[in-house]
Amino acid sequence: MRKIITISALGAVCAALALAESWTGKLIDASCYGSKKEVTTCDATSATTMFAIDVSGKVYRFDDEGNAKAVEALKSRADRSSNPSGTSGAVTAKVSGTKGSDDTIKVESIAVR
Repeated sequence: MRKIITISALGAVCAALALAESWTGKLIDASCYGSKKEVTTCDATSATTMFAIDVSGKVYRFDDEGNAKAVEALKSRADRSSNPSGTSGAVTAKVSGTKGSDDTIKVESIAVR
């Protein structure tokens, strides 16, 4: 019985990982984008709390957990840069997760460049 449960759990984990996708694009401020509908003026900064990613003109918003992960990723990036108080200019990110029907990404991981 224990083997069956272990194999079933392993199968479920593998199935969930198989559904994950990844996107690479410009990290933007979702609040700014929501009001202006313009990616060019909505760069993400260290003060941003709601994020989205622009992938070849298509914008995907992050879920709440993804927003928290993006904040931490930006803080880590800012700590390593010569400007620890924030970021300037466009920030590129690689996001892994699953996309919902409303173009919201349930973020599993994010790497900011």
